[in-house]
Amino acid sequence: MALSALAAAIPLAVLLILMGGLRKSGAVSAAWGLGASFLLAVLIWKMPVKLAALSAGFGVIFALWPILWIVFTALWLYNLSVETGKFDLFRRWMVEHASDDARLQAILVAFCFGALLEGMAGFGAPVAIAAFLLLGLGFTPKKAVVIALIANTAPVAFGSLGIPIVALAGVTGLDQMKLSAMVGRQLPFLSFVLPTYIAWVAGDRKSLRGALGGALVCGGAFALTQFAVSNFWGPYAADIAAALASIAAFVAYLKLRPKAAGNPVSSGPQLTFGESLAAWAPWVALAAVMIPWSGLNVMRFGQSTLNIPGLHNAVVLTLYQRPYPAGYNFQPLSAGTGALVAVLLTALIFRAQPGIVLRSAIGTLRQLLKPGLTVCLIVALAYLYNYSGMIYTLGAALASLGPLFPFFSGFLGWVACFLSGSDTASNLLFGNLQVAAANQIGVNPILLAATNSSGAVAGKMISPQNVAVGVTTVGLIGKEGDIVRATFWHSILMATLLSALSLAQAYWLKWMIP
Repeated sequence: MALSALAAAIPLAVLLILMGGLRKSGAVSAAWGLGASFLLAVLIWKMPVKLAALSAGFGVIFALWPILWIVFTALWLYNLSVETGKFDLFRRWMVEHASDDARLQAILVAFCFGALLEGMAGFGAPVAIAAFLLLGLGFTPKKAVVIALIANTAPVAFGSLGIPIVALAGVTGLDQMKLSAMVGRQLPFLSFVLPTYIAWVAGDRKSLRGALGGALVCGGAFALTQFAVSNFWGPYAADIAAALASIAAFVAYLKLRPKAAGNPVSSGPQLTFGESLAAWAPWVALAAVMIPWSGLNVMRFGQSTLNIPGLHNAVVLTLYQRPYPAGYNFQPLSAGTGALVAVLLTALIFRAQPGIVLRSAIGTLRQLLKPGLTVCLIVALAYLYNYSGMIYTLGAALASLGPLFPFFSGFLGWVACFLSGSDTASNLLFGNLQVAAANQIGVNPILLAATNSSGAVAGKMISPQNVAVGVTTVGLIGKEGDIVRATFWHSILMATLLSALSLAQAYWLKWMIP
């Protein structure tokens, strides 16, 4: 078992060393990892070449639809708002409604607005844009990046219209709604305290007086909405709805509190009511479409299952004494299609010229070429890793940790997200490993699979890719090491808290598992 587990870890070691240690691109690292996995599957696990190729191909299909389709349409909406000038209106709106208290500015911009961007786009956009806005509000470049990175945690598991949960369900075969609900019973605890934590980091760290009320209002609105949407509607609109609720609650708090405690920081002419509506239109349109749209996914409306010829039930899981199905669940009305409706609705509201809509679509496609290749290669690696049996070998070995494994479950997700920069990639790499280990030690697999995604959010703030995005935005290129050192212990603290929660839910709070 020890030698088998060591061999099974080779593809992951290749991927993580190349990406995290040698700083190779995600595509190059994933390609080498896929190659190593293919050789090991054929030579050590004795998998027929045809089955190995079909497994990797199945992963590519899933990467294209729904993963990249969702990412493409979400980024298209963001780029369209930039092309039409409405994103600049939204930036001005954020500045107008920020308090003169730096701690409250950090909450509104980095947490509230950052979560909205994470919910619809992700992939570095929240850190880049939030850090840029904080810099404009007077924060030092280092503090702007650190705050933006810390804030980009609690929303990450439901980022890009819930794609990490969609990917987790696809790679593990577990029920998507249950995974969404389980993550929604872990992350809201972090969501509630995170605005207070951000205020503490943004201030002098001696007193939260004057900021605690707004932080609790914001965190409470976000956490409650994140819990409700993830448990009763699914993962697609959890971040969007929670971000909008927190912004509304926070702005209302700023309006209602005594005027002497905070004044507008904007200078120059304020936005008119019509301009404010235009600033919010793309995000409201997306929320208005996605919240009911997610119901179609819950009901699996229009979904059809296509069995992959030559692969379906061709592999037998000796660990469970059952064949491994290879059914592709095609959902034409996926979250990506809902986002496309929001794009078209936004174009109609703004009366955008067809050329502008087309130009933003082409720009988005070019923007996704390299990340898209990386996603395809990583998903192909994950599927081959699963169907070859390597993931189950590794899971059986890790199960030797016994009752303590649920605690380390969150740190597995943390490590993968730290090195890959993506909660989605973390779930694709380690999601089924968590399931295999859970079955070995007799813990509900829904819990540990969800914990992988929840634990991964803490690793995002120190991932080289995310840090690189942040320092580039504020002109700190070459200072990545300083930023990682500034965020490292924040990351460890959050990962430890989420892992401790997982341990408690595994044995003492079982009623929290759906």
